[in-house]
Amino acid sequence: MKKNRGRTGRKRRRKRLQSFMDGVNCSHKLEYIQLKKWLKDRGFEDSNLRPAEFLETGRGLMTTKALQAGDLIISLPEKCLLTTGTVLSSCLGEYIMKWKPPVSPLLALCTFLIAEKYAGEESQWKPYLDVLPKTYTCPVCLEPDVVSLLPEPLRKKAQEQRTMVHELYISSKAFFSSLQPLFAENTGTIFNYRALEWAWCTINTRTIYMKHSQRECFSREPDVYALAPYLDLLNHSPNVQVKAAFNDQTRSYEIQTNSQCKKYEEVFICYGPHDNQRLLLEYGFSAMDNPHSCVCVSSDILLKYFPPLDKQRNAKLSILKDHDFLENLTFGWDGPSWRLLTALKLLSLAADEFTCWRRVLLGDVISARNEQQALTITAKICHYLIEETQHALLQISQLKRMKENLREHLALVEALRLEDLKILQKSAEIL
Repeated sequence: MKKNRGRTGRKRRRKRLQSFMDGVNCSHKLEYIQLKKWLKDRGFEDSNLRPAEFLETGRGLMTTKALQAGDLIISLPEKCLLTTGTVLSSCLGEYIMKWKPPVSPLLALCTFLIAEKYAGEESQWKPYLDVLPKTYTCPVCLEPDVVSLLPEPLRKKAQEQRTMVHELYISSKAFFSSLQPLFAENTGTIFNYRALEWAWCTINTRTIYMKHSQRECFSREPDVYALAPYLDLLNHSPNVQVKAAFNDQTRSYEIQTNSQCKKYEEVFICYGPHDNQRLLLEYGFSAMDNPHSCVCVSSDILLKYFPPLDKQRNAKLSILKDHDFLENLTFGWDGPSWRLLTALKLLSLAADEFTCWRRVLLGDVISARNEQQALTITAKICHYLIEETQHALLQISQLKRMKENLREHLALVEALRLEDLKILQKSAEIL
């Protein structure tokens, strides 16, 4: 007689699926065992956090006990933190101190990461380096084909980011060469562009804010970086609140939660009230249903809908520019922003209304005609952006079929564009 396995099979499948939704514990993996041992030697007390793989967010930390608001999530001793102090006390220190003009704190940390990664087994920081991502998804690492599909304001910032990292590399070559006595291999091979890009992304995506006193051997740029092993496995959620700071009494970097978290759930922290474009630019990901998300409207798009024959057009533009009303014009989950509507109302002023421009900036109603025209143009811009976003999504799906190697990066841009589309469609309904 055959046994009916249907129900128990289903139960088991449900249990497996549930456990994966909760997160699959990864504490048994060698790299985490070695990292925990390394941290323990530096005074880190084992907390209730376990490394795990999650369906939505990938790698993160889960809690083995329920957390209440006010609970301390993690306390990482100063000895575990990688700062410019760490760099200066290494063999790089004397080279940094005598280099003129002084290097920036950021470059010092990048140099240290590249040198330690190159040292391999010899590095004291190996257990930490072993759990760092091998690659990143910040715009600086994306192929030009992928960058071209980003929304316009983000595309511009992505190109600026790439230029900045490239210039950092070019301007640092002489300093890298000065480190030659420390290495058997040519420094040009060790400190190449890819190595610097990886180190820059590691610092840009993973450092915590920690103010250090200004040192003579560094440039005047603020020294506010610290890499925090294990703590940097905590993922971002826009819906949680935490208190994070260095505690001078305990000499530890501490994070306290202001939210509740159930046992075996992923523990989140908040990197700040960032929209998805900012998250992608700085951290290489976007958050779904992000309450801070918005779609930016560039000044070029703004002007598409105003007749170039308007004699006061230039005067209106310079007023908007002087009062900072050409930046940060957005559509959000609750429709067009007040700033966007105000800019459009000012541009919609009739010749005989122009002298009232100050009242527009204060939020006054000038005329029914002005209000109506501004709303009509807002709706046109919204529909234009919807079409532009749909066109980009079509290009992304075509490229995903053609270029297998770009799938992961294209999926990232696709997620961002889909969120933009939802916001714009919501705004269209409101309008």
